[in-house]
Amino acid sequence: MSICKKGAFPTVLGLVFMFVFFSSCEEDLTTVGSGVVKGNTFSTGKKVYDVYAYNKNIEAVRTNKLPVYQLGTFNDPVYGKTEASITSQIRLSTANPTFGALRQSVEDGADTDDSESTIEENETVKEVYLYIPYLTESGSRDTDADGVEDKFDSDPEDPTNDSDNDGVANYLETAAGTDPLDSNSVDADGDGINDTDDVTIVTNNFAKQVDLDSIYVNGKNYDELGGEAPAFKLKVERSTYYLRDLDPNTNFQESQQYFSSQEFSPSFVSDVLFDSEVDGNITIDNKEILIPNEDNDTTEDVDESLTFTKLSPGIRIPLNKEFFQQNILDKEGSSELLSQANFIEFIRGIHLSLESVSSEDIMVLLDLTQANITISYTYQSYNTTDSEIEEKEGEFVLNLLTGSSTTGYTGNAVNTFINEAYPANIAQSLDNGEDASRIYLKGGAGITANINLFEPDNGEDIIEQIRAENWIINEAELVFYIDRDYPGMSEGAAEPPRLYLYNAETNEQLFNVNTEQSSADNLYGLFLNYGGVIEKESDKGVKYTVRITEHLNNMIVRDSVNSTLGLTLTSDIQNISVANALLTEGEKDIPTASTITPLGTVLYGSNIPEGDPNYDKRLRLEISYTKTD
Repeated sequence: MSICKKGAFPTVLGLVFMFVFFSSCEEDLTTVGSGVVKGNTFSTGKKVYDVYAYNKNIEAVRTNKLPVYQLGTFNDPVYGKTEASITSQIRLSTANPTFGALRQSVEDGADTDDSESTIEENETVKEVYLYIPYLTESGSRDTDADGVEDKFDSDPEDPTNDSDNDGVANYLETAAGTDPLDSNSVDADGDGINDTDDVTIVTNNFAKQVDLDSIYVNGKNYDELGGEAPAFKLKVERSTYYLRDLDPNTNFQESQQYFSSQEFSPSFVSDVLFDSEVDGNITIDNKEILIPNEDNDTTEDVDESLTFTKLSPGIRIPLNKEFFQQNILDKEGSSELLSQANFIEFIRGIHLSLESVSSEDIMVLLDLTQANITISYTYQSYNTTDSEIEEKEGEFVLNLLTGSSTTGYTGNAVNTFINEAYPANIAQSLDNGEDASRIYLKGGAGITANINLFEPDNGEDIIEQIRAENWIINEAELVFYIDRDYPGMSEGAAEPPRLYLYNAETNEQLFNVNTEQSSADNLYGLFLNYGGVIEKESDKGVKYTVRITEHLNNMIVRDSVNSTLGLTLTSDIQNISVANALLTEGEKDIPTASTITPLGTVLYGSNIPEGDPNYDKRLRLEISYTKTD
């Protein structure tokens, strides 16, 4: 058969072409593989480079519109005492409010109105309470799932455990709605009757215990102290200082800035709304606040007086009723309450100060967006059914701040910090331009540090050398060892849980959120590749490790600038916002998260001479790399 028949030659030609093509590809692949395996070998190594650290004093920092505010006194064994007070606006929850059922203009015409239901309501303040909840810990653990968090469980790994020794296991009490930590709250047979007093049980009608966060007693974490709950004195006064929302120097285009150095008391306060010297001290309690409900006459089968409204643990104190009668309820329909702006101009706000009862110094951190002033009042109402006047109750709420760090804050509040003078050796190490042997870090209007890599000449020679040697940077980290031998560092004060290293020239973070790994949504569990979390041995902090691998690769591979880095404490690694601060060198932005913590620490710096016992703890840059030989 002839191969030149129709279709045969193209087929043979195609087969020949494919054979030649794949032979060529095989040769190319073999050549490439041979070059990688036989021609180039890889080696790994580790190199240590000097870095340079400089301490910077913060004279004052912007402290309005913060996510968290400090109140009280923090006694740091290294840096001394810091006193913090709060001055805040109070704001209407509704502009031009109506108290009772009728507008004030309608009430004013009661004598000439033909309707019998138009009466003067005579709104009268019944009680006024200021409530500010404490911060609480997130991610509480219940290992045995018996309904009692481990911290409050006498045996957190035994699901049959009976914490209050009343003969009923925790999980059974949880199912019955009784308190697993109270032996007087028990329903062993599940009949709905309390075994101790034969009273009908309202399920879950008790105060649960909560893990409190950011409360410090004598510089130590309150939740680690144990024993009797400390008490403190609180004073609430009317502020006469007008806190502007917008800055007139910017033609009212930018927010007004207020700084931690501004003092409002005693010059700008007047009426005393609460004073522990008269009204009684306040005791820190980790239990929910129970507010008795009033019985509703229309529900005959239910006695609401046996139940409670629950609030998270916090400060809840009565305020002066006469003040709110005269300045709120009696102002119904007036120009003072017509708008938010008018009200703030009129009422101004409140000033909060806290003192310890004894020699104990107490500092609490508070989220003012969760705070409010609730006015409960009575008023007269005409019952058209019975043609009688009856008394009813109403409620009106005043806010301090609203919003969040994400959406922005509405309202204004300022933290004032008064720092005790630093010890001479610390003061002399600030802003002297010298490479530091010790790095001093303190939150609030405290101390920050600058870190420079590869000095002198901005490290260009070293960076070029790394490029020339074709290093692949596997990991680059700065290790900050804690100086536990420094005077005061052995006294068991609360330690900062995390450091924050950032680009001090652009204020940008050094981590990439998209490539980070996290184990939990809290300060210890987020962005673990980046690190900076305290590492402890025997409950004592040893070091912090911050990884700057991506930052270094950006310099080497992408020609990024070797910027000066800033080092601060952080109380929220997700909050990368900055606030204006007044430093010796002038105004500069620093991370907001360092402003809202009172904590401090001392770290080994970079200027430790060889031969010093702590030479191996000096601050240095450690680079692990891979290179081709």
